[in-house]
Amino acid sequence: MPESPNTVIHLDPDAMLRGRARRVIPGGLWGHLNAARLPEGYPQYYARAEGCRLWDVNGREVVDFMSSWGPIVLGHHHPAVEQAARRQADLGDCMNGPAPVLVELAERLVGLIAHADWCLLAKNGTDATTACVTIARAATGRRKVLVARGSYHGAVPWCSPSLAGVTAEDRAHLVSYDYNDIASVEAAVAEAKGDMAAILVTAFRHDMALPLELPDPAFAQALRTICDQQGAALVVDDVRAGFRLHMAGSWETVGVRPDLSAWSKAIANGHPLAAVTGAEWLRQAATQVFTTGSFWCGAVPMAAALATLGELERIDGPATMAAMGQRLRDGLDALAARHGVPIRQSGPPQMPLVLFEGDAGFRLGDAFCSAALAAGAYFHPRHNMFLNCAHTEADIDRGLQAADAGFAAVARLG
Repeated sequence: MPESPNTVIHLDPDAMLRGRARRVIPGGLWGHLNAARLPEGYPQYYARAEGCRLWDVNGREVVDFMSSWGPIVLGHHHPAVEQAARRQADLGDCMNGPAPVLVELAERLVGLIAHADWCLLAKNGTDATTACVTIARAATGRRKVLVARGSYHGAVPWCSPSLAGVTAEDRAHLVSYDYNDIASVEAAVAEAKGDMAAILVTAFRHDMALPLELPDPAFAQALRTICDQQGAALVVDDVRAGFRLHMAGSWETVGVRPDLSAWSKAIANGHPLAAVTGAEWLRQAATQVFTTGSFWCGAVPMAAALATLGELERIDGPATMAAMGQRLRDGLDALAARHGVPIRQSGPPQMPLVLFEGDAGFRLGDAFCSAALAAGAYFHPRHNMFLNCAHTEADIDRGLQAADAGFAAVARLG
């Protein structure tokens, strides 16, 4: 039957963009940002962001509890950061060499981060973790790197969570241990047989879909002692947690300082930047390895980073996010109890994870997140979330209202 001239056809902009993308992008989108891996109803494309709010291309507004998977630490489109970025953009960004802001930022990071005697700048967290491993090997002349089972350190063959296209040789010199298990570290050291260049460890255990674990201070100290005894580098991967838990480095919370740290995500409030910071004994090795990239001296992200760090220190960003994260955690516990739905919350309050008891297939978590999204809050069913400094008490309470709808949906599933 032909359509009436008065028929209104409602087009879904997000669905249309997904269809177009599938024709020109393998799988529609790459990696962790592919919304097809999220519960039903999650958008793929966004129109704009402000503070702790997102608007998708279909016009829906939500309170954002993922903060772009970590890079947004002050809030989307923070005025001081964007003003600094625009000011530098007017002068130059990608030039034949760096702008003076590179030196300013390096000085700032060395002055701020407790273990740092020097720093290098890059673009992505994977750049930084890979550089840390390379520098440790160059400094020690050894090959083996100890890594915790299940830990994520980037998306290149030596550390990718996917084995597609990865060879055994890519990982031939990785030796596994279990996070917070000193005995397993000692066994890995023995397996390395004197060829250990480094122990690589995340700021806390944040494996996907498993309860998060903060580092046991005794475990952290044991890693420090082992590295000192073996002449190896202790490397903290602070890409995900950096500047959310402590401004001087996440392991300041357990009283242990690494030899090398990798940074990215929150360093420039959404502008693409990463850093490696290191101790003096590794300086010469850092000059010998070849690390570079066409855009690694981009000045705009560096100016954004200076503004971001200054604002985080001014407002005590880690404490601000911890307070709002605790308000969220307490509210979620109260709602879960009221609906009779057992949950398990873990991780630091700035970076919370919510799992439902007995939910091996994430049926309950998916139902919770879909209903909460429809009610106005973006949660994640399996990955740790990220508070940012734009979350206010009113925003947390608005998120809890949406969570109430999520818990009701779970309760209906029985």
